[in-house]
Amino acid sequence: MNRGGSSPSAAASYLLCTNCRKVLRKVWCHSFPSNFRSSSSLLLCNSQPTSTNNLQIFFKDKRIRVSQPLTRGPSAFIPEKEVVQANTVDERTNFLVEEYSTSGRLDNITQVMSLHTQYLESFLRSQFYMLRMDGPLPLPHRHYIAIMAAARHQCSYLINMHVDEFLKTGGIAEWLNGLQYVPQRLKNLNEINKLLAHRPWLITKEHIQKLVKTGENNWSLPELVHAVVLLAHYHALASFVFGSGINPERDPEISNGFRLIPVNNFCVCDLANDNNIENASLTGSNFGIVDSLSELEALMERMKRLQEEREDEEASQEEMTTRFEKEKKESLFVVSGDTFHSFPHSDFEDDMIITSDVSRYIEDPGFGYEDFARRGEEHLPTFRAQDYTWENHGFSLVNRLYSDIGHLLDEKFRMVYNLTYNTMATHEDVDTTMLRRALFNYVHCMFGIRYDDYDYGEVNQLLERSLKVYIKTVTCYPERTTKRMYDSYWRQFKHSEKVHVNLLLMEARMQAELLYALRAITRHLT
Repeated sequence: MNRGGSSPSAAASYLLCTNCRKVLRKVWCHSFPSNFRSSSSLLLCNSQPTSTNNLQIFFKDKRIRVSQPLTRGPSAFIPEKEVVQANTVDERTNFLVEEYSTSGRLDNITQVMSLHTQYLESFLRSQFYMLRMDGPLPLPHRHYIAIMAAARHQCSYLINMHVDEFLKTGGIAEWLNGLQYVPQRLKNLNEINKLLAHRPWLITKEHIQKLVKTGENNWSLPELVHAVVLLAHYHALASFVFGSGINPERDPEISNGFRLIPVNNFCVCDLANDNNIENASLTGSNFGIVDSLSELEALMERMKRLQEEREDEEASQEEMTTRFEKEKKESLFVVSGDTFHSFPHSDFEDDMIITSDVSRYIEDPGFGYEDFARRGEEHLPTFRAQDYTWENHGFSLVNRLYSDIGHLLDEKFRMVYNLTYNTMATHEDVDTTMLRRALFNYVHCMFGIRYDDYDYGEVNQLLERSLKVYIKTVTCYPERTTKRMYDSYWRQFKHSEKVHVNLLLMEARMQAELLYALRAITRHLT
């Protein structure tokens, strides 16, 4: 990524293909009309395009309008019939949308989440509360903060949604031109937005003090807690959007007159390779089915063995600490070698450029996730979960400063953590507690949070390499998530089970961000 930001004109000339990992550059293509070839902003993948019907780019006043998604349904990763079937069967979803939806319709996120209706209710209730119910912040400010949070991950789906909501709740249209048009106190959130999204362990009480002691632009603690909850919620929701391949809404009418480029759209290289949703299933490969079945059986066997070992003998505290440190260091090597192939990590960052329509809502676009346990750097202290827990510390603080949100968040965290149907793919009557805990704790491990009573050896046993690549990508830089990553793990599992994984990753990430922010606020108060 261009350090320090690039000019709008330069930024608008490049995009990153989230599937082939190539930088989308200016490419002259014979399948497009001649007047498009001369445009300085033509954005195509350097693969062979198929036809003008697959990708259409229109220009108007230097604003880019992109065609509808190349796959049908609410998700580019999940066959439409599976989601539609769930929505048809469950009338509860319609009731929940009528009761708690801020948009007044069944959007694509809600449709995919409706594969788990119990969780969906907790999610919609908490989101409705933070956006619509009584709280410290004015309604337009809430949606603008959501836009700022989503922009950190270039999540045009959420940006579009909240641009619309911002205007409907009386927001000033000029603010949508960029951060330079908003009040200074909103601009002052940039630093904590940036840190929460990418490196929450760097947040200190000094960041809190700076926000609450800035004269006429200061934030009260209740306002700041409301803002922090919104930021964490939308950073995590961006992970779900990209991790589940959420498609742009079909309604082309956007209140600000144009659509942002959907960064997670398919590249034409996928069409050339027949990597569309219909052809991506395993049904076309007997070898794939056999291979994934043996993968499933191996996972079941490892779970059984770990349970027996746990019952026979518990590891010592020293051994548990060693295993955590090992897992934390091993997470350094996840992703870079597996995902980006021809891109060294640093080169990849230099090549990725944010589109100007997104960059208007963020400062320091080059700032991104860096591993908590970076090689060759001074060791950062691990966040021992027992020293500052959600249950004993974070919950009471957030509930005291922003009434009732603590109860709603706690219900949501508990719901996703305990959610189970006692199934794994084709197997029934399975206790999946061990697997759910490994997923949740692995996310916290990458954010430097350690549970003294958890054996991190289980993470290595239960989460195979391709799943770890997927988890790290979705959690730490979700805008890079591809359908290939989604397809590469748990190949025999149901899509609803993979959506459950994404819900766990989303909530684990949100809780990690809140723990760091609330700990800093607590230190400011003491």
